[in-house]
Amino acid sequence: MEITEDGVLLRPWRDGDAEAVHKACQDPDIQRWTTVPRPYLPEHALGFVTEMSGTAWAEGTGAPFAVCDPATGELLGSCGLISIDRDGTGEVGYWTAPWARGRGVMVRATRAVARWSFDTLGLRRLIWQAEVGNHASRLVALRAGFRIDGRLRLANPATQSGADGWIGSLLPGEVPAPGATGPAGHGTLAARRAAVFGRPQPTLFATTGAGELRLRQMEERDLDAVVQTCRDPESIRWTTVPDPYERSDAQGYQVYGQDAWARGEAACFVVADPDDRYAATVDLRLSPTDALLADVGFMTAPVARGRGYLPAALVALSAWGFATLGLARIEWRANVGNTASRRVAEKAGFTFEGTARGGVQHRGERVDVWVAALLAEDLA
Repeated sequence: MEITEDGVLLRPWRDGDAEAVHKACQDPDIQRWTTVPRPYLPEHALGFVTEMSGTAWAEGTGAPFAVCDPATGELLGSCGLISIDRDGTGEVGYWTAPWARGRGVMVRATRAVARWSFDTLGLRRLIWQAEVGNHASRLVALRAGFRIDGRLRLANPATQSGADGWIGSLLPGEVPAPGATGPAGHGTLAARRAAVFGRPQPTLFATTGAGELRLRQMEERDLDAVVQTCRDPESIRWTTVPDPYERSDAQGYQVYGQDAWARGEAACFVVADPDDRYAATVDLRLSPTDALLADVGFMTAPVARGRGYLPAALVALSAWGFATLGLARIEWRANVGNTASRRVAEKAGFTFEGTARGGVQHRGERVDVWVAALLAEDLA
């Protein structure tokens, strides 16, 4: 069985593929995100191409293909059905050889497998799963037409981290045509964000009268300053930081920021002063119910207050959110009476919209909150 479509050849595995498979599976990303044995030895590759793949075809439990260059025969990756259920559901799995990345190979291969699965096998549905944080796989799935439907808790305990998993589905008629660029309409924004969160968190820059600020990931050297900031009476009064605040809490917040970026749910930055010392934190959190909405939260170190750092940082972060994540609206909320936070938001261009009665839970009770927002056109 062979499929040739859109510049890729998909064929059953052969004994001679073992060396290339072994070479590809030394790649750290393949070992990080898949369940291949670690270390991956030559006998693992030989067993896969001679036994495992053949058994799946013979028993009808799967349809694994080698993805090759149709002109040269070079192995480019692996794509196929890793399971086929009696109810007409198949699950897609794939990896791309390191030397073939950045060419859209797996998007084209996955579309070809999906089309064949529906047209030839008569399947009624395909599913895709990946560990949360595997944005490269998510991006391929979206561009192949999959709708990412949700998240499964401890989806694959066999992976290194045992993390939760994303799950998506694809139905007949939803596969993009050969040669189509980008994902289907529902996946355009999701694919854009998968590409963003699939890369390391960027460093942003803002300019104040005192010099240039850097918005960067939190580092170990920031933790003591975070602890001091979160022990400040004003921080305790207006936020929900733990009280008392310990170094372990700061470490937990650092991990939260890393995990939130990996999940594609938030971007948490330290605002570093012109000498690269901790001055504040500012977070941009995507809404789980409205793809075009996010909210901001921030906290300034006592020694850095009144210097104009936060308005400048908030403008830089908001501009990045609108331009890079495709947001339409960013909201700010603060407990009624938190005039310092309100001044920061208004200096950054946020428009005050009113008071939400009992708007948030704050240290055991519902309290009123001020609400303001910034729209993409406001910065334009």
